[in-house]
Amino acid sequence: MPAVDYHGHTTLITGASAGLGAEFARQLAARGSDLVLVARRRDRLEKLATELRGQHRIQVHVVEMDLATDHPGQALAEQVDQLGLHVTSLINNAGFATFGPFHQADPDRLRREIAVDVTAVADISRAFIGQLRTAGRGVLVNVASMAAYQPNPRMALYGATKAFVLSLTEALWEESRGTGLRVLALSPGATRTEFFDVVGTPQAAGGTRLASPVDVVRTALAALDRKNPPPSVIAGRMNRVMAFLARRLATRRQVIRAIGRLTAKEA
Repeated sequence: MPAVDYHGHTTLITGASAGLGAEFARQLAARGSDLVLVARRRDRLEKLATELRGQHRIQVHVVEMDLATDHPGQALAEQVDQLGLHVTSLINNAGFATFGPFHQADPDRLRREIAVDVTAVADISRAFIGQLRTAGRGVLVNVASMAAYQPNPRMALYGATKAFVLSLTEALWEESRGTGLRVLALSPGATRTEFFDVVGTPQAAGGTRLASPVDVVRTALAALDRKNPPPSVIAGRMNRVMAFLARRLATRRQVIRAIGRLTAKEA
């Protein structure tokens, strides 16, 4: 498979108002793709859309939507139809985390986290994968996390949601072989985005160095450009090393205890 030519594509990106979503928009626009930007903050979407139209002379459409609502896939598909668009690529990037002991977490926040990080990813993927497979030349990227590779004390639900995303996406990679659709789970580590502002503490990073969104997105697009794109990719050499060590050289007990110490509150 040759590198992806995004000219003539229409790529839908969720969580596009900031962070990795906005960076995906910038890099895909630079490679010629038209865009549908989805998030709750319309003012930020409009500002980004204006920037990208001016710089790259592409079509950029904005959809204001809260993905925690019921049937987000159907709602997005209907809005795209109303715009007269045919989506050929999809980036499921929207998501957030809750930090702290699970038994102390706000149940409503946990329900919302499941809705955005799990239900919306599956529902939106299902709503669009038929037309993506028919187009046969685009990409489906679901943003997972390094948190997908082991249990995460104090971010227990987030790690579980990202394990779901990783497993789902890798299965869709196999199901989509031979269709021309390239499917990828992207697993960043701690990255310089608004993620930790939403979480409420930088402690959720476990003291690790924050990666650049530019580098994380480049990793994803480079993986998709390979002759035989992989089902998943971890962004960052050290993250890849840590994932390998966790799977091969340590017991589950050791890994869980180590992550717990990284995220433990200081005395």
